[in-house]
Amino acid sequence: MAQDVLCEVSNCVHWATGNKCAAEEIYVVSHKGKEAAKQEETDCKTFEPGM
Repeated sequence: MAQDVLCEVSNCVHWATGNKCAAEEIYVVSHKGKEAAKQEETDCKTFEPGM
């Protein structure tokens, strides 16, 4: 498993200094079922707006 997850979305409650994600779990989904062909077809469902 990844030890460091980077994120540039600074208004997420899980965002930490150094563009790190401090969430305990990361949930990523595909727009097209269980497979994605490119990055734009995915979303991070872990995002929660903060600030």
